[in-house]
Amino acid sequence: MPPLPHDAEPMELETARLRLDALRAEDAVALFTYRGDPAVSRYQGWRPAAQADAERFIGSQSAMAAPVPCQWFQRAIRNREDGALIGDVGFCVADAQAEFGITLAPAAQGHGYARETLHALFDWLFGRLDVHRVYASVDPRNAPSMALLQAMGMCKEAHFRESLRFHGEWVDDVVFGLLASEWPGKGARIAAPR
Repeated sequence: MPPLPHDAEPMELETARLRLDALRAEDAVALFTYRGDPAVSRYQGWRPAAQADAERFIGSQSAMAAPVPCQWFQRAIRNREDGALIGDVGFCVADAQAEFGITLAPAAQGHGYARETLHALFDWLFGRLDVHRVYASVDPRNAPSMALLQAMGMCKEAHFRESLRFHGEWVDDVVFGLLASEWPGKGARIAAPR
C-alpha cells in the first residue's frame, strides 16, 4: 500500500480548548486511570489491565509520528491551558477511508470536548489526507456515543444484531459513516499542523 499523503508531517492539531498530539511516557498514569475505569472501558476494544499495559501502548505509539496505512494511530487529547491528558482519539486509514474511536476521562465528559476533537480530526482527515469517508462502530447501548456521532452529522449506515463477541457477550454493532462531500469544512482551507 502506498504511503499516506503528508506522511512525514507529525499530526499535531489545536482547537480553541484542546491540543491533539503524541502520547508521552508521563501520560501512562492518566491513560491507565481513565482507560481502566469500568464505566469508560465498557464499550472500548482496549482496556489496560495494569499501568504497564498503558506504558507499552504509549511506547508503541510514540514510534509513529504520522499515520501509517492500515495501522491504528492514537493521539492524546490535552487541555490547551495546562497540557493535561483528558482523553485520546485514534484512527486507522485504509483505502481512502478512516475508522476512528475516541475516549475521554470521566471528568472531561459532557463539556463538548469529544465534538471539538472530532471536528478537528475530520477537518484534518478530509482536508490533509483527502479521505473519502470516515466511520465508527458503536454499541447501541452507548447512548452518549450514538448522540455524538449523530451530532457530527454522521449517518447510521447499519445495525448488525449480536454480531460481535465483546467482553464475553454477544453485542450489537451500529456503524455510522460520513462522506467527504457531506462534511461542511471540505474544501475550506485546513490550517497546517503545529
